[in-house]
Amino acid sequence: MVFICSPYRGDVARNIENAQHYCQIAIKAGKIPIAPHLYFPQFLDDNDPTQRRIGIFYGLELMKLCDEVWVFGKEMTEGMRQEIAHAEGLGMQVTYF
Repeated sequence: MVFICSPYRGDVARNIENAQHYCQIAIKAGKIPIAPHLYFPQFLDDNDPTQRRIGIFYGLELMKLCDEVWVFGKEMTEGMRQEIAHAEGLGMQVTYF
């Protein structure tokens, strides 16, 4: 399993499409993609600070189930920086695309 780290905030519609594409890349590589930013916004409001913290926390918990973290996109968001720092703290392999 690979954790997909890519932008969500900003152009949300485009970032969702991009994240879906990144998940397809992982699948073609024989990996199971874990992309919390595609899942949690279905029922948590990313614009509500409390709900956003919950989503990020649960996403970081899911990261622990993954073998590595794949980082995509030209923009580095605050949430992505948190995820990368967490992965590095866990000693996980972080690969940038």
